[in-house]
Amino acid sequence: MTIFDAFISYLYGLKFILIVVMVILCLCGIDDLFIDMYYWLRRFWRRSTVYRRYSRKQATELYEKREQPLAIMVPAWQEHGVIDKMAELAASRLDYENYQVFVGTYPNDPETQQDVDKVCDKFPNVHKVVCARPGPTSKADCLNNVISSIIEFEKKAKVEFAGFILHDSEDILSSMELRLFNYLLPNKDLIQLPVYPYTRKWYQMTPGHYADEFAELHGKDVVVREAIAGQVPSAGVGTCFSRKAILKLLIEGDGLPFDVQSLTEDYDIGFRLKQWGMNEVFVRFPVIGKDQVTLKEESFGVSMREGSVVCVREYFPTTYSTAVRQKSRWIIGIVFQGFKNHKWTKDWKINYFLWRDRRGVINNTVGFIAMLLLVQMLGLGLYSLFDNSYHFLSIISEGAMAKTLLVVNTFLLLNRLFQRFYFVSQYYGYLEGALSLLRLFWGTIINFSANVRAIRQVIEQGDPRRVAWDKTTHDFPSVSIESRKTPIGQILIDSGHIMVEELEEALLNCPSNQLIGSYLVSNKLVSNDALSRAIAIQNEAMYEACNPYTLDHSLIEIFPKKLALKYSVIPLRLEGDTLVLGKESPLSPVGLAAIERRLKRPIKWVITTNGAVTVGIRYWYLNLESDNPDDLLKQALCDGKIKDNQTQWIMDIYLSSQSQLGRCLLSERLIEPAVLNQAILAFENESTLSFGEFLIEHQYITKQQVDRALSLQKEQQKSMKGLIEVFSKENNEIFI
Repeated sequence: MTIFDAFISYLYGLKFILIVVMVILCLCGIDDLFIDMYYWLRRFWRRSTVYRRYSRKQATELYEKREQPLAIMVPAWQEHGVIDKMAELAASRLDYENYQVFVGTYPNDPETQQDVDKVCDKFPNVHKVVCARPGPTSKADCLNNVISSIIEFEKKAKVEFAGFILHDSEDILSSMELRLFNYLLPNKDLIQLPVYPYTRKWYQMTPGHYADEFAELHGKDVVVREAIAGQVPSAGVGTCFSRKAILKLLIEGDGLPFDVQSLTEDYDIGFRLKQWGMNEVFVRFPVIGKDQVTLKEESFGVSMREGSVVCVREYFPTTYSTAVRQKSRWIIGIVFQGFKNHKWTKDWKINYFLWRDRRGVINNTVGFIAMLLLVQMLGLGLYSLFDNSYHFLSIISEGAMAKTLLVVNTFLLLNRLFQRFYFVSQYYGYLEGALSLLRLFWGTIINFSANVRAIRQVIEQGDPRRVAWDKTTHDFPSVSIESRKTPIGQILIDSGHIMVEELEEALLNCPSNQLIGSYLVSNKLVSNDALSRAIAIQNEAMYEACNPYTLDHSLIEIFPKKLALKYSVIPLRLEGDTLVLGKESPLSPVGLAAIERRLKRPIKWVITTNGAVTVGIRYWYLNLESDNPDDLLKQALCDGKIKDNQTQWIMDIYLSSQSQLGRCLLSERLIEPAVLNQAILAFENESTLSFGEFLIEHQYITKQQVDRALSLQKEQQKSMKGLIEVFSKENNEIFI
């Protein structure tokens, strides 16, 4: 056989392979076309019928529902330098108050634990969970440990979480996420938000192809899946499970809600909940209001509505090898483990989407082969342009079947390109939409390589459930987060109010259950004004001194008692239409926004005189002090008991010694900060009991513990009469 004959045989073999590939591509393309047509027909129908009869929900409506307690779960193995930023950003910027963050760490990962400890010290609603077994185990095993800790926290805090939210350590959360979950709970048992990966430089194709795939998947495919089958696959992040769902998973798993051998436990749970008849929903909720922060891309062509949805953002792998590792894990979990865990059902709609999930193995392989065939055909086509060349392509393209398949597949390919361009452009803009067409080829190579790796791992292990968890390393976006605060003592030294030696001696002598600032003032080492200014500097806030007994009574009338008690603030003055509030510690942005919504007016806060808020609340809202200390001071001065230059020191010591019950409970370690905060949120709706009585009745602490805290409070707090007597006695001794 000559070389020419061998080449002709190769061409006929190529034709056979091409026809087989084109048939498979045609079938898969028609399958995709059905999803496309369903999406667009449903979209036009809803626009012409549903949205004409019913107005779209607005972001402001999410605030109308009372906040339910929510728990955020974050598994973390070797996330040093990432997890602390994520936890701090979530704890400081979510527009919600009633939530706790639980971060799962491992005993043999001290660096990640140290990062989490720093955030826990700063935010009492962030909790570190240390897994029972050394890592790496699996994401599911880590989550099971987190769930166990959440249940223990519920017992201590006397709370039942309405929702359990799944996130990864590299996630950036929309500020309105918890508001949206709260609005849908408990009616929905699985709530999934869209995931939009961050793109990087235009030439970095690996992270870009993730953005392309998720844009179309969460812009169209999952929308259709929910509409047809009522089943939503969890993305592993931005997923909220109802309490009912978690309890059912605990029961069915004999105490272990997540399958520790599954590499895609989130995908697995979506099917399990559907089988149990639970409600699942995929939510694309746009937040268009200028006063709500979104994660919108600022690029030409971004849709006003589709580009402003509440979503999860994160950086996906940037290198070929890490992308292949991650996607091979997905393929093993969804396809191979899915075959063992989820059999075909009696519901054709569920089976249809099971088929679409599992056909990925076929798609990834055939797509890569089709790309190789395309390269060869382009080469043959270029060769045919030369003079006196053989038209080898005629051997491949001749025949009605080949021509028909070529025409149909060309149409289907153009449709795929349009769908990809449209959905990428909706969130990322026209430039990324155009680049997504180029990234299709790179994505095909990555998916095929992941396919090969997944098949090889399954064959080597003999069972897909034996394949080990292959963790993907993560990056965290460069975001502005609050730096570590400068200690109060250092600020007082820098401002010249105290010497280093004096501070060191004070730190050695200060009782463990007393704040160092209060100790410094009570021993006349610094003034209360200097301490208050230092607190303002520490928190980068404005400072405004106030006398809590001379507040404007009209402001007290417009500022509710519940808000004063909940946020420990007092109204100082009006600045135009803006109400200025005084606080002894920082007011969170979430708290500020909540007060503004409640009062329907702009609010501004400042750090005010240390102790003034505590005394002001008692005097104006609780009626616990019938005598104005100012009157006692004036009378003592007139009677010659004290000197004029002593009145300010007496008032300083009096104010700085005042403490609330909660602070005393924390000082004596009778209650955890997170439990105390949870109790304060629950106490907001109490109208008859005092806070101490509320804590006892709801069994946060015992009566003996409350009495112990009250005893400490009484011991530390100075009375005005007592202080006058002390200074009067000192004056008499000096005179004698």
